[in-house]
Amino acid sequence: MIMNLNDSELDLLVQTAIKEGNRTKVQAVAEELQPYDMAAVYGRLPEKYRAGFVIYMTIEQLTAMVGEMVQGQQVEVFALLGVERTAELMDRMDNDDLAVLLGGLSEERKKSFLDYMKKEEVIAVQHLMAYAPETAGRIMTNRYVWIPSHYNVRDTVDKLKDFAEIAESINYLYVVDEKKKLIGVVSYRDLIMAEIGDQITDIMYERVIAVPVDMDQEEVARQIERYNFLAIPVVEENGVLVGIVTVDDIIDVVIREASEDIAKMSASGKSIDFDTKAHVAAYRRLPWLILLLLIGILSGTIISRFEETLDKVVALAFFMPMIAGMTGNTGTQSLAVVVRGLTTKEVTSGVVRRLVRRELMVGLMIGGICGVLISIIAYVWQGSPILGLVVGGSLVMTLIIGTLAGTVIPLILYKLKVDPAVASGPLITTLNDILSLLIYFGIATAFLEYLI
Repeated sequence: MIMNLNDSELDLLVQTAIKEGNRTKVQAVAEELQPYDMAAVYGRLPEKYRAGFVIYMTIEQLTAMVGEMVQGQQVEVFALLGVERTAELMDRMDNDDLAVLLGGLSEERKKSFLDYMKKEEVIAVQHLMAYAPETAGRIMTNRYVWIPSHYNVRDTVDKLKDFAEIAESINYLYVVDEKKKLIGVVSYRDLIMAEIGDQITDIMYERVIAVPVDMDQEEVARQIERYNFLAIPVVEENGVLVGIVTVDDIIDVVIREASEDIAKMSASGKSIDFDTKAHVAAYRRLPWLILLLLIGILSGTIISRFEETLDKVVALAFFMPMIAGMTGNTGTQSLAVVVRGLTTKEVTSGVVRRLVRRELMVGLMIGGICGVLISIIAYVWQGSPILGLVVGGSLVMTLIIGTLAGTVIPLILYKLKVDPAVASGPLITTLNDILSLLIYFGIATAFLEYLI
């Protein structure tokens, strides 16, 4: 019934069911939809229908849908449900998702929700929230299956049956000793291939890849990508197993981190999406733009200092935007390559040397080709080989410097433990504009007597 409907038809079907007060029909529609599609329907519904949509759904359907929503929508759903049903919903949510959600609320609002939740769930969520944001401890879940080292396969299967429904992942089973220290891991495949009487310690892998609770979430993502895991265990300093990070959580991390880097590289500060209000978007963009505006004034100062050179050779003004623009473009390209590489590759001194050497060669090649091309154009246009030499030589030097600036600046920031994405495209472009104009007019002034 649902699979052949487009979005408009689906929305109309839901609205009709809500207007009729047909709870069964709303639940039947939700039952056939994926959680993401349920959240999409909620987002498209007019506000007057949203309360009916969430009230008519079962608690299981609500839990699945809320897990696919952004924080603003989650808080809105909680307000529509009321505190008691919200508490029931929060008891069922994954604790890692709940910790992220509550971390963004005021203390008063957070307390109002926690007061109605089950005590054991509150303890679990507060435990996660005690870890620093954007660390393995904050994004891990405590809903996983751990196995005592004295279990055999039969005992393990029985426990798995009891906990499979509430566990977030059963791809791996983690073996712990009497102090709950992680000593091994068993894959689900190995478990079903083993004999029923085998001891779990005989089929487990003892070399376990785990991450500490304070590891940055980006590094956790690298570990999962490096070993192609579906989940990775999280341990405290003493080796005690406290949770796991699953691949679906890592996908969320990668998307959030990429969005943050894009926002920083576009000099917009905090994230801005389609739903951001105009005044909020302007407020978030202005600080960077004002800073870049002040830096850009230096460009005007440089031009004014070479006013005499421009007066004598007006043709130089024609190539000025090209010189500055090309330098900024090549710097931004190098910046994008470096920022992307830093998220996927371990940075050592050897890697840095190879990268800088390669980008220097790239700058030389690009500069040489573009320099020769613009020299020919300048010569044909003005009939002056010296002008072609000045413009072409300036472009070669500025492209090399622009490429190196886009490479070296984010690497320096990375070494200083500063997010390299703050070396934003506009910032690199503005700095390269200043350098390119200094080089261009400096060379032109040196050859001025041959240009007149």
